[in-house]
Amino acid sequence: MKLAEPNKFSRRAFLVTAAGALQGSFLICRGALRVAKPMTRELGRTGCEVTTLGLGGQASLQWTPQGIDPERIILKAFDLGVTYFDTSNVYGPSQLNYGKALRTLHLIPGSPDYHEAKRRSIALASKTMIRHAKGTHPEVSDRTEGPRGSKAVDDLKRSLSQMFGDAQGNYPKGAYLDLFQIHNLNTMAEVEAIYVGLDNPDPKAERIGALAALRDYRDGTNRTGLNPKEEELIRHIGITGHISSPVMIECLQRDEQKVIDTMLIAINANDRLYFSHQYNAIPVAAAKGLGIIAMKVFADGAMYTKDAKWSRAPEDVVLTVGSPALPSRPLVEYALSIPGISTAIIGIGRVEEQEKACQLVQNMAAAQMRVGGLSQSDREDTERKAATVKDGKTNWFQLPLQPLGAPRAPAIAQERRGEQRIARLTWQTSYAGDRPISHYEIWRDQKKVGQVEHKPQITKAPFSHEDKLPDQASHLYKIAAVDVAGRRAETEELMITATG
Repeated sequence: MKLAEPNKFSRRAFLVTAAGALQGSFLICRGALRVAKPMTRELGRTGCEVTTLGLGGQASLQWTPQGIDPERIILKAFDLGVTYFDTSNVYGPSQLNYGKALRTLHLIPGSPDYHEAKRRSIALASKTMIRHAKGTHPEVSDRTEGPRGSKAVDDLKRSLSQMFGDAQGNYPKGAYLDLFQIHNLNTMAEVEAIYVGLDNPDPKAERIGALAALRDYRDGTNRTGLNPKEEELIRHIGITGHISSPVMIECLQRDEQKVIDTMLIAINANDRLYFSHQYNAIPVAAAKGLGIIAMKVFADGAMYTKDAKWSRAPEDVVLTVGSPALPSRPLVEYALSIPGISTAIIGIGRVEEQEKACQLVQNMAAAQMRVGGLSQSDREDTERKAATVKDGKTNWFQLPLQPLGAPRAPAIAQERRGEQRIARLTWQTSYAGDRPISHYEIWRDQKKVGQVEHKPQITKAPFSHEDKLPDQASHLYKIAAVDVAGRRAETEELMITATG
């Protein structure tokens, strides 16, 4: 099922500025730029559209400073035309705050004033940090704010209860989430855990991963035995990650059944100072047709008044709009100019009637950015400015920068086809450094004999190259990854022995 009918979901932008960077319809109010009809983008293969700015579920929705009304933030986002709303089971009162706003907006199914068309016009997304639907994994520790021993399905129902129901475990018939995500995947063991039972679900199994059970609640099936009422409670399933592009790539490559429709990932102008997501996981997700949601556009506030650490209290919430040295607009534009990004979720500290001081109004105006609408020189200028903030040490949630990696898991085999001797080389994708990968070179006995274009590797099927040999002698091969700057990273030598 889809999030919504696209023709009901979209508020189509119609004005392109002379520079071609912004798209949308605007009103000028007291010197501030306010968007009248927000731009939308398709959320990957889901078939729906979302505004390029989404409301993040943290900031004042989670750690509410004194004098701030979190419900007012949600209602203002709705009034401004935001159509993507984010929250999580581990965001404290965030889901409860959404529950208050949804009641005010008449979006509770089964209530006398329920506005179904309005409900279909927005996308509500929540998350779980539980990797299992049944049993446990010896190397994975689940995190939940629900009852001890809760599993992924319990978190799903907890979201529905807090947002649409009585917050005591009950929710009305017809309640659903447009997107439910497995949050903050950090290790390969976690990837292994969420996939348990997906290919061959068995209700008698001791362990069942989150993906198999959530698929049941998406499709209204009971293949796992964990959805006995065959409820349809979610429209789409996603994954999220801050830290490791290799982990996200592994998770995406394993999804041969196309269960995962979206990826939420950290991306900002200091991304290239770390193990880059924009040159690693993001291209893979885009090539698979996923809707990609950007987060940490302001590095969780570390680009501004907050220390470079996880937010944990109201005093961590940023209440200002940008800074003189680094305005907020270019950071939003940077994230949204990256190919594949559908929307950027940004937490809001406070909203104001004076639009120059209103984070939500200013972020919405900045988000009217088409893909590729930022010139390379403007992107580099934003990177230079962002790198001066805290000496570039803003993205504590990402792996450290690594140089271009050599092709992984290289292997060689030989065979004979008629009279022709063939050497077949295979390898898994290299990981990019601070520039994209261009291609791979095949070297035999210190001579280049082939080249393969780099493309995002969307499955576990390896890259390959066949070399026709002119003789029966032994040979030494290397495979080299080359990035767009011409830098290289080679494998160790691979040998094929002589024949005949």
